[in-house]
Formats: sequence, C-alpha cells, structure tokens
Amino acid sequence: MSANGAVCRICVVTVPESASQRCGGGRAAEVMMMTGSLRSRVSTWIGRAKESREIAAVNRAGQLGKPVLVDRFGQEEAEVMLHEMVEEIQRLAPEAPRIGRDGSPAAGNLKAAYAGLAVYRVVKRHGGSVEDAGEFFHRISRGQLERTPKVFRSVMAWYWFSGIRRRKWERGAQRSQARRYPGDWVVEMVPAEGEDFDIGYDITECGIEKYLHAHDADEMTPYLCDVDYVAAELLGYGLKRTKTLSWGCDRCDFRFSRHAHAVATWPPQFVERSCGQPQTPSKEPPSAR
Repeated sequence: MSANGAVCRICVVTVPESASQRCGGGRAAEVMMMTGSLRSRVSTWIGRAKESREIAAVNRAGQLGKPVLVDRFGQEEAEVMLHEMVEEIQRLAPEAPRIGRDGSPAAGNLKAAYAGLAVYRVVKRHGGSVEDAGEFFHRISRGQLERTPKVFRSVMAWYWFSGIRRRKWERGAQRSQARRYPGDWVVEMVPAEGEDFDIGYDITECGIEKYLHAHDADEMTPYLCDVDYVAAELLGYGLKRTKTLSWGCDRCDFRFSRHAHAVATWPPQFVERSCGQPQTPSKEPPSAR
C-alpha cells in the first residue's frame, strides 16, 4: 500500500488528469489522506517521546540538587518542590524567546534562563531565599559535570580552545551585532595576541539577564553566572572575569586561559560585583531594577 500510495501521490500532483485517473481517482485521494494522518500521528509520537526524555532529564538533574532542598525544607517538602519545578519548566519552556540559527553563539544558554527562573520561583514560593535557589543550581551544575567521564571533559576542554570553536564564535559575534532577536546575546570578540589569556570576549547584552529581568528575578542572575566558574573548574581551564551585566556593569568580560585553573567556591565570591573597581565591603545581588 505504501508503494502504491507514493505512486498515486506523485500522479495526482504532477501529471495530467488522465494519468491521475489511472491511479485510481478517489483511491489516490484516500491514500493521501491516510498518509497525512500517519504523518500527524508520527509527529505527535515523536513530540511526546522528546517531551518524556526532557522531563526525565530534568528529574535526574533535580535529584543532584535535592540534598540542598532536604537540608533546608525537609524530605517531604523537597519532593513537592522538585515536582513543582518540573511543572514550572514545562510551562516556561514554550514561552521562552525564540532565537534562530543565525543568532549569537551564546543562544544555546537560554535553557538555563527558564530553568533558573523555575527554580527561583519554586524556592521563593516555599519561603526559601535566593541563596537557596542559587545553591540548588550550583549543586546540579557541579553534579552533572562530575558525572561526565573525564575523557569527555578533556574533549570538551580541547574543543573550547580549538580553532573550530573560535571561528564559530567570531562569526556568531559578528552576526549578533545586527541585534536581530531581542532576547539574544550581543558578543564582541577580544583579540588575545600579546595578552595573558587565550580566548577573550565581552558580552554587552545577555539573554539570561534580559529574560530574568523581564520576570522580576534579577537577584537570581548572578547565581546563574556563577555556573561559568563551575564549568571552568571541572573542565580544567582558567576563567577571569571582572564584570558582569548581572551586577549592573557595562559588560561581562570573559577571559579564558588554557593552562590556568579556575576554582568555583560555594558560596560564590562574586568578584564581579565591583565592576572591576576596588572591592567595596558588601553588595547584595541586585533586586528587580
């Protein structure tokens, strides 16, 4: 039937009426309807399978941070919170800004924005603090990388400094200057020749910062920025940053070094809070501006 259906579809669409009649007339139309219905069902099955995999991935990640919730809220409430986080992520994901393939090279980080917002909302709803939400996110990020085999982490670190990735980011940074997508990043590459770093770039607009600001969750943003240090530590390279947009600075100045080694502490040091100026005694994470 599938072979005949394919022949009839071609006949009906591409050849004169007399030829289409040889295909069986009404039979051809029936086969086309059946084919369309099958495609719709397959698309639905694929969508459901993808959603199930994503939910399973979120649940696995949540288990890595669960001890933080149990310590703060107790076992029973922690279970409820994890369930609410999954529901919140499912609700937020379809509403996230759409950034096309021609967007900035950082656009893939947008998932962290709505995942972070989901964590923040649920923790605050249960009477927790932004520090509780940040520690949960920190623990998940560390746990996921620690579970990644070292050989894969070595490959990831190699790729990070490879010419392939550098050229990709250079092209993406240039595209980002057009500001085609309001929720996207804007990136400027910084030449490394003669400097004490191997890769440098400045982010003058951050999709995560814009997204969380639009949802009145500015105080959560520095904790998502902290994850960059977790990745640098576990992948085995250096990261120096003196400014971030999340602290109200004019940019995020990333400087990566192949042979240095970052350390991600908890609680975070938040060295960027002074925007490159001498450290002030105290500055809390920004509230909604």
